[in-house]
Amino acid sequence: MEATTLPLKPAPAATPRLRDVKDLPGPRGVPVLGNLLQIDKQRVHQTVEQWSREYGPMFRFKLGSRAFVAVSDHEVLQQVLRDRPEGFRRTAKLQATWEELGLPSGVFGAEGDAWARQRRMVMAGFDPTHVRAYFPSLLTVSQRLHKRWQQAARGHISIDLQADLMRYTVDAITGLAFGADLNTLESDDVVIQRHLDKIFPAIFRRVLSQVRYWRYFKLPADREVERSVVEVKAAIEGFVAQARERLRARPELRAHPSNLLEAMIAAADTEGSGLNDTDVAGNVLTMLLAGEDTTAHTLAWMIHLLQENPGALKRATEEVRRIAPDPAAFTPEQMRDLDFVEACAHETMRLKPVAPFFAVEALRDGVVGDVRVPKGTLVWAVFRADSVSDKHFPNAAAFDPARWLADGSAGASSSAKRVSMPFGAGPRVCPGRYLALLEMKMVMATLLGQFDIEHVGTTDGGAVREQLSFTMAPMGLRMRLRERA
Repeated sequence: MEATTLPLKPAPAATPRLRDVKDLPGPRGVPVLGNLLQIDKQRVHQTVEQWSREYGPMFRFKLGSRAFVAVSDHEVLQQVLRDRPEGFRRTAKLQATWEELGLPSGVFGAEGDAWARQRRMVMAGFDPTHVRAYFPSLLTVSQRLHKRWQQAARGHISIDLQADLMRYTVDAITGLAFGADLNTLESDDVVIQRHLDKIFPAIFRRVLSQVRYWRYFKLPADREVERSVVEVKAAIEGFVAQARERLRARPELRAHPSNLLEAMIAAADTEGSGLNDTDVAGNVLTMLLAGEDTTAHTLAWMIHLLQENPGALKRATEEVRRIAPDPAAFTPEQMRDLDFVEACAHETMRLKPVAPFFAVEALRDGVVGDVRVPKGTLVWAVFRADSVSDKHFPNAAAFDPARWLADGSAGASSSAKRVSMPFGAGPRVCPGRYLALLEMKMVMATLLGQFDIEHVGTTDGGAVREQLSFTMAPMGLRMRLRERA
């Protein structure tokens, strides 16, 4: 009798063996200080990225008494980001530092139910219909930037690129978010900007500090930042009071707000919202801080990278001059159609993310990747590692905006977006990401449509350095322009 051959069943997949945090590799430290002596705070992101290349996508290190599990694999990072706010939160030390400075908490720092309530209020302000209504305010600020750069070009004046872009973003966010016309671009009055510029660096220093000395004695820098907090809080109270007065005088604004603040107040005043003016103030501060330097830094990096890559600069310039040649007549539709300019923004954020890392704290026992992570574990998310890896992007070190276009020969844009996450991912993805991209496109259309870039570089002619002070900025960039013939 002929034997019957039965089909073989596939062997069950082996369950990956879970590791404990103590099993992870990492750089050797010293007692008490851990790895503190191996880092420069202004470039700590670069050090941790180098450790990722040496020790792999998951490793551990210590900064003083604080032990971190570092994660650089983008798929594992997405797992962590999707598990917020239930499984992970911003670190308790960041929250304590924020509160210690007397800062009201907005959607950036809120957690749990408070975050969920505030998120609904903020998203109401970023509704696409509302954002379109804010366009005229943004157009006014872009025209002032054009005038400022036109005067610099005619006077053969070297532009402090970072300072001008910060003026633009401060004017833009206060105009479209709060209905306030600061006009620092024409007046050079940057009082609120000077105060804002002290807050994030102070938070960064205190979060990384091993000794909370300011609780016992204050250095001049500590007293200065506390004065800045008082001034910014007073300005915010003024913005909220002015918005409430407009809503009282014109009740129709509750249904059709003219700016983000009015939209947030209307949402907060809805029955059952559970929100009050303190929550509104916290989100005004969030927009001032997050909407100022993040967009300005990205724009500075983008202008630098375009100048370094003439082919991409030529294509972006041609697109602007074909679609949106006149800054006095920009429309939302023109900005929407600047596909290559938007791709340049995404490629800039891949290579030079202004938030190259962040730290979160586990709220429960769980598993991250193949590592058991007990409650309270600090996880350091290394965002840029996979974004600049040849395993995920062909010729990853190159500035190639085409990789973000659907028909780009360098790869599919959908794949790129899964790896590079400059706005975060999961439930706590940045609510202002579309507005930030709109601001970037308006600045680049103003620049490329009306000027030729003669030079972008540092004052000493050296390479542009990355400096971290909560966000990552290029150091010392200046620009010379020539008016378009």
